Amino acid sequence: MTDTPQTAVESADPVTDPEPVAGTPGASSVMLLGSGELSRELALAFQRLGAEVIAVDRYADAPAHGVADRPVVAKMNDAEELTALIEKENPRYVVAEGGVIAADALIAVAERGVAEVLPTPRSTRLSLDREGLRRLAADELGLPTAPFWFAGSPEELSAVVQHAGFPLVVKPIASAAGEGESVLVRAEDVEPAWQRAVAAGRIPHNRVMVESVVEIDFEVTLLTIRTVGPTGPAVHFCEPIGHRQADGDALESWQPQRLAPAALDAAKSIAARIVNSLGGRGVFGVELLVRGDEVYFDNVRPRPHDSGLVTLRSQRLSQFDLHARAILGLPVDTIMISPAAAGIVYAGAEARPASGRDPHAVLAEALAVAESDVALFNRPDETEDRRRLAVAMATAPDPIVARDRARRVTAALRRLW
Repeated sequence: MTDTPQTAVESADPVTDPEPVAGTPGASSVMLLGSGELSRELALAFQRLGAEVIAVDRYADAPAHGVADRPVVAKMNDAEELTALIEKENPRYVVAEGGVIAADALIAVAERGVAEVLPTPRSTRLSLDREGLRRLAADELGLPTAPFWFAGSPEELSAVVQHAGFPLVVKPIASAAGEGESVLVRAEDVEPAWQRAVAAGRIPHNRVMVESVVEIDFEVTLLTIRTVGPTGPAVHFCEPIGHRQADGDALESWQPQRLAPAALDAAKSIAARIVNSLGGRGVFGVELLVRGDEVYFDNVRPRPHDSGLVTLRSQRLSQFDLHARAILGLPVDTIMISPAAAGIVYAGAEARPASGRDPHAVLAEALAVAESDVALFNRPDETEDRRRLAVAMATAPDPIVARDRARRVTAALRRLW
């Protein structure tokens, strides 16, 4: 099954200053800030296009360090140290990929023209600030969202509960998806939810986001690629990716997730507006809530992320290839070559290989599933508080069959830990 590529949409925003267009990749050096498993895939994508990759993280032997041209250990949240590193290495592009990064340093580097920071310093800062991002989306851009509030103490959270009623979802201001979240259904939940939220993530916060529970049919990730060419900015869309938290330690995603025509148009409009507001070049994972023809903005990640791992098998160009091409100013396409599904298995730092298991036998069982593939992550990945252990992937003529196959692969892989 082959889908035609999505048509590029020219930016509706007026462009007062022409944005820079990247040159040829042959002489390009790229500094990746964050060197986890996803950065490893991105490093390989850049290298296939002739770029030199400098992989930076706060700990040694990170996954991307194993493939980078130059691995570097540095405190990315230290503005002075990060600025000195960028000036020393003098990369053409600085790409924020994960972890806690000193956004002020990136802003200063970009303003002085030391390097081009991508997608943009602003998007890096907002990716660690749910409050700033939600106010941009809802208050400035007028995008539809679930009703939301912010609280700076348990007392303020209690006041929100009295105003909004139950049920409510409490989220940390900065954390990985699902981390530190709670559902409030009674008054006794307030204090534990507050403590859980402020303790989550790597950035200390005494503030939480509170959302009403919106009845939806499903959640989607719309991978949106912003490019800049001779005619100006344009956005391109991949086929929608359905995703759900399968349980506490796995994420399931599949492509395509079919949307009604009106919902698809609304999703593309929302994605284009938030991505054009953030600016820059690269892949943005726009997360949306869908109910019938209604679509609500939920979040945006200015980089490849977990639900997009399905594109390693579903598309001609994966999310990593698309991110690298867009940043280097090269042509992109979003052709889907087959429906596919993926299951990402997570665990905490305490996860250890299961004793008495034969890894070869487990892999043989997993790969016996039709049209399946796996990726095992053996290096320590400290980019998130929960560690990726493996990705199970499968293709099929239909996404329902692909999901069933990926689940069987995931079930087999779980026996490794």
